[in-house]
Amino acid sequence: MSIPDEEVAQVRAATDVVALVSEHTALRQQGRRWVGLCPFHNEKTPSFSVNAQEGFYYCFGCHASGDAITFVRATEHLDFADGVRLLADRAGIVLHETEEGAADRGRRGELLDAMAKAVAWYHDRLLFAPDAGRARDYLRSRGYDGAIVRRFQLGWAPDDWDAMTRALALSPRAAGESGLGFVNRAGRLQDTFRARVLFPIFDPSGRAIAIGGRILPETGRSARARPPASQRTEPKYKNSPETPIYSKRRTLYALNWAKHDVIATGEVVVCEGYTDVIGCYTAGIGRAVATCGTALGEEHFRLLANFGRRIVLAYDADQAGQSAVARVYEWERRHEVDVRVAALPGGGDPADLARSDPEALREAVAAAVPFLQFRVDRALSNHDLSTLEGRAKAAEAALATIAEHPDALVRDQYLMRVADATRLDPALLRDQAASPRASPGRDRVERHRSAAAPVAGRRRRLQGSRPGLEALRLAVHRPDLVADRLEEALFVDDLQRRAFAALAGSDSVRAAVHRAEEADEEVAELLRRLTVEEPADPDDPRADPADSIVAQLVREATRRALAGREAAARAGEADLVGIALETATVRRWIEDLDDAAQSRGAADRLVAWLTGGQDAPAQDATPTRTTEPG
Repeated sequence: MSIPDEEVAQVRAATDVVALVSEHTALRQQGRRWVGLCPFHNEKTPSFSVNAQEGFYYCFGCHASGDAITFVRATEHLDFADGVRLLADRAGIVLHETEEGAADRGRRGELLDAMAKAVAWYHDRLLFAPDAGRARDYLRSRGYDGAIVRRFQLGWAPDDWDAMTRALALSPRAAGESGLGFVNRAGRLQDTFRARVLFPIFDPSGRAIAIGGRILPETGRSARARPPASQRTEPKYKNSPETPIYSKRRTLYALNWAKHDVIATGEVVVCEGYTDVIGCYTAGIGRAVATCGTALGEEHFRLLANFGRRIVLAYDADQAGQSAVARVYEWERRHEVDVRVAALPGGGDPADLARSDPEALREAVAAAVPFLQFRVDRALSNHDLSTLEGRAKAAEAALATIAEHPDALVRDQYLMRVADATRLDPALLRDQAASPRASPGRDRVERHRSAAAPVAGRRRRLQGSRPGLEALRLAVHRPDLVADRLEEALFVDDLQRRAFAALAGSDSVRAAVHRAEEADEEVAELLRRLTVEEPADPDDPRADPADSIVAQLVREATRRALAGREAAARAGEADLVGIALETATVRRWIEDLDDAAQSRGAADRLVAWLTGGQDAPAQDATPTRTTEPG
């Protein structure tokens, strides 16, 4: 049975997060926060902070963050409900778990039961049904014997409209919510998978939660009997949709089988597809997993880090080189993992290599190199290093790749590697790396950094817009100083704008964080960090006053908006003369921001202009306001 939201909130409020954390690390008070060594990673200098009033913690070293429930779950390895129960017992709170929660669990149980029965039915069909002969022949051609088929519980979906749903007597609701079937336009319950070899997907505990299906290659009479490829719409692979029991971004295929080998070796091999995982297994690599029809992402890394710290990407060369790029470095730092790439011979995939040369696959995984080294070596190998021009081009390409890494020390070491490979002076390459015009890849790198969400390095992300951060700190710690003066349009940084929207739409900082945890974890992490940062004292003469911070924020947003309007005018998308006149007026208002007597009024006019509440007159004939409106 689930726990009512109000009782979860009661448990949070009743838990002394400082006392809880102090059971795992020593904390000392520093201003309005508590600091100490992080209990989640090894460090010598304290980087872990706790805000006792709001109940949040944040580590500036490993970026672990959360509240009392998050902390006890991480330290005691509990799920959410058990974490709440443990803290409730500590606080002497009696929980009244709802029948609605029991219904939700019953619903999940029904879907898990339907999926388990379907997987068993499809598996039995592959092993024994006459119509599965072509599927068995195909799997034998891939090198799969009966032991492999049984280990991975492979199945066969017959080329029939509703064979499975009829055989299992699934209800339309259970079939639809599990992704196993759907009601077609004729009002008839239909199987989702037809004429496909099936790869069941399990959660880490071994419960079937989804299915991936591959269409059979067309050969002989079957190919002649089907319409041309241009007239068919079925994809090669078809996967279960997102359901109450299945989330692609949180699931890794075969982790249920691989986890023991991963824990024993400390290494996990990440592949692109189901057949690659099975290929690795046949080659003696039992620690392979795969994403389920989606790119490797943040949730996958969080899951992987719980099992192993060395992550080897066993993709084809193009995919390995392009995989998430800057975000891989971010994930390495945040989750304290070592990401490497297996350079597969011939640029093939693990499934093919496992059949043709399993020893080469094992050697490639064992010799996996750091992600950046793989990309640099690849950049160098794409050019002829026997010519002067080839070495210059190779150096340019490699420097552009190196520039994507957030660590200056790492970048310099790889620069020396490029210098050795191209026989160029390291000092010349350093000058080249520092010059935007000298590196043709620099623009691409900067575009990637600005577009990445989040860009590599939380610290650099938070430093993106200082006025925005200062304004958010005021909104978190001293909302009375900026009440009714901040608008979403003033935040040029997308993450900061989302964070302000979360604050503006909530009754408290704590409520804003908990709402963001459900919809936008980046915002939740930023707000948690802001809560533990020591706010500036508005009475301190060294601190920027609230008016100055708002003025800086308005100035930055206005200049960004003016640049956009001027660009539109130059492109012929707006009236050039009208924009020029409006720009002149707005720029005078910006100048007024520097005048202490006029700053507040100028800021108010610019906010109104930015939010569409006021147009700038073509000629600003009205005198500038010298006093605040009474």
